[in-house]
Amino acid sequence: MTDAAQGQPQGPVFGVLAQYLKDLSFESPRAPDVFLAQGANPQVSADVKTEARPLADGVYEVELLIAAKAAAGDDVVFQIECLYAGVFQVQGVPQEHLGPFLMIECPRLLFPFARNVVADATREGGFPPLMLQPVDFVELYRRRAEAQAAGGEAPQPSAVGPSSKIILPN
Repeated sequence: MTDAAQGQPQGPVFGVLAQYLKDLSFESPRAPDVFLAQGANPQVSADVKTEARPLADGVYEVELLIAAKAAAGDDVVFQIECLYAGVFQVQGVPQEHLGPFLMIECPRLLFPFARNVVADATREGGFPPLMLQPVDFVELYRRRAEAQAAGGEAPQPSAVGPSSKIILPN
């Protein structure tokens, strides 16, 4: 809706202006030997990182980095890094809600596309598709906010949980 007198939109404005694969790396350092080996299934670990930065007034780039590795003992079976991003228009959102919006809602929209890229790349690499479990971006944001409130640095990524970073204008 628009305010007839002002010609201005009422309430917040949100739009996905673009989404794209920014970087993709897949490695299988033990190929072709890994395909001939008979053994236990590899252990798979995955990390998720999110970042947001302003591009222009009300326009932000949000990046979602998924890094996963499959290992059998000390041997890396495969590793993949997928950097998927989107450009979002966000206007009319109060400043105190902008960070959570950019770091929760935007990655939530990007994740299914990045997940598909990871699954396709691992399948094309000769392995079963790596189907990542959904990420709780609310919890991710909450942990980061708690770490910042405690005066500490944001938690580092680990195999058990994602991390996030946001860069907003002061």
